[in-house]
Amino acid sequence: MTCSFTGAADPVRSASVDVTELSVPDAWVFTPQQHTDSRGTFLEWFRADVLEKAVGHPLALAQGNQSISRAGTLRGVHYADVPPSQAKYVTCVSGRVLDCVIDIRVGSPTFGQWAAVQLDDIDRRGVYISEGLGHAFIALTDGAQVSYLCSTPYTPGRERGVNPLDPDLGLPWPDGLPPLLSDKDAVAPTLKEAESAGLLPSYADCQAFYADLRTHAGRGQ
Repeated sequence: MTCSFTGAADPVRSASVDVTELSVPDAWVFTPQQHTDSRGTFLEWFRADVLEKAVGHPLALAQGNQSISRAGTLRGVHYADVPPSQAKYVTCVSGRVLDCVIDIRVGSPTFGQWAAVQLDDIDRRGVYISEGLGHAFIALTDGAQVSYLCSTPYTPGRERGVNPLDPDLGLPWPDGLPPLLSDKDAVAPTLKEAESAGLLPSYADCQAFYADLRTHAGRGQ
């Protein structure tokens, strides 16, 4: 499958954050500017106004999650049914992870493709993952702490997964770091199996959902 580690579009800049859309459409990476002096460092790790300008609608904050993972822990590929699915803003506050966004939207021009971004406590990037996209990461250091801002609460009956070791996806997990998966992730279907079973979101439904979010944002609702 086609892959990318870099953005697909020219970055949009604000006073405090650089924003670039990834090669998987409807996902963005946010790189905050850091201000360091003898006391330490200050940064704005999330800016609602910057995200809204990039995405076209605000992130409705419904839940905040944090995971702490030993090196090799592999979480994902996770997604939720559309609508309402679950958009996420993800950053690594301590340690280092390799974060992957996967286009699992049936009918998408980039279906089956992925983009990978290293998230760490040095550059302190964040990634926004729109509803309907798949998300996974592997911890590259012990004690890697990842924080997520989520647009909807966790709803077990609507949560889905694709096997992160699916060879057809070819996600770029590092050699020499044996992946540690949950029992649920280890038995998740491959992308082809999930598609055949009708478990994947459609690109058309996702685009309609994004358009509705932007329409409501334009009306100030």
